[in-house]
Amino acid sequence: MRDKTRLRLRWVMFSYVFTFAMLAYVQRSSVSVAAEDMLPALHLSVVQLGWLNAAFTTAYAIFQLPGGALGQKYGARPIFLAVGVTGLIATIGTPIFPTLLGGTTLFIALLATQFLLGIGQAPVFPTLATLVERWFPVRQFGLTNGLSTSGMLLGGALTAPLIVWLTSLWGWQGALLWTALPAAVLTVIWALDGRSTPTEHPRISTEELAELDVTAVSEPLTFARLWRVARNRNILLLALSYLSFNYVFYLITFWSFLYLVRDRGFSGLESGLMAMLPWLGAAVGAAIGGFMTDSLAQRMGPTKGYRLLPLLTLPVAVVMLLATPAVEGAYLAVAALVVAFFAMEINEGPFWAATMSVARADTGAATGVLNTGGNIGGIICQPIAAALAATGAWTQVWLSGALFALLAVVLWLFVNAEPAER
Repeated sequence: MRDKTRLRLRWVMFSYVFTFAMLAYVQRSSVSVAAEDMLPALHLSVVQLGWLNAAFTTAYAIFQLPGGALGQKYGARPIFLAVGVTGLIATIGTPIFPTLLGGTTLFIALLATQFLLGIGQAPVFPTLATLVERWFPVRQFGLTNGLSTSGMLLGGALTAPLIVWLTSLWGWQGALLWTALPAAVLTVIWALDGRSTPTEHPRISTEELAELDVTAVSEPLTFARLWRVARNRNILLLALSYLSFNYVFYLITFWSFLYLVRDRGFSGLESGLMAMLPWLGAAVGAAIGGFMTDSLAQRMGPTKGYRLLPLLTLPVAVVMLLATPAVEGAYLAVAALVVAFFAMEINEGPFWAATMSVARADTGAATGVLNTGGNIGGIICQPIAAALAATGAWTQVWLSGALFALLAVVLWLFVNAEPAER
């Protein structure tokens, strides 16, 4: 008789980290959505909002490689506990500090909370990739990474209407405080049932262990090994491409809501619903991309299989980003953003699966390098977008995104995703 627990337990573990990814994006996106009420209440400017966003992205980028290395060394269980606790402190601090502080001191405190949130969330995706590498077979690397990206994008989709609705009931401070509750519950559940590897879980079946081949013990992570990963040509190419890719990701993540309100005239709950649509399109794209990535890699090999989707879909994103400010109707602008974000996020699976294919046992460190590059793109994006948005130059905002998306696809032409030699 077939063991019915074989798939269930690995997907239970995945469901936890999927939800961590989703709530991480609620936490990081809430301030940008609350900004329409928060900025005038605290006498902050759009440029200062850009600095708050940059504080998060800077910390998030700096701590990617250390976070990935720690996740690889110590495993997902303690790292995600730290993620949950740190995220709670930062989320609660943002609405609480304005009741205690004012002026420059308040702005510095808000910068500190966003920086802390960036530190706390930095290990999420490299550690998630490490958990996938240890709990799932290679044939599901693309699917699981695509689905985890869908989780974060669903969190982003939920944020705009949720924060707008909660703000109408409790004000922007109450809205941010309410978002801390589900994160606290998830952290407790993970502490009770989450495990870093299959062999640590008391409910794991022998059939599942045999399928995953977890008997081999990886050599310990050393600085020499970390350096070898950090200078691997293909990992660096993927990181550079991901830098360009994530410029666009952060552009849509942090600035589309303000664009739809200030340039396209949406307001109230409709603004939240319109801002939600690109995230939903992206979530669907990430899931589809993950499934297609695995299928293409099995048929064509890792290099051609992982490369094909970016070469086909990133040019579509370029066209849609150029169309966003060019179309006449506000709803057509939303539709262009939906297609652009879909065409971008269908490629999360290829980026992460290709990096895991090259690195294998060093997945935590390698995806830390990948996401460091990705979030340097976020750091570059924030001051450029803030400066352009402050003057109302939204056409130039989206043009900058199109140029970075084009660079991302060109770099994919030089990537070899075969496993690196040890």
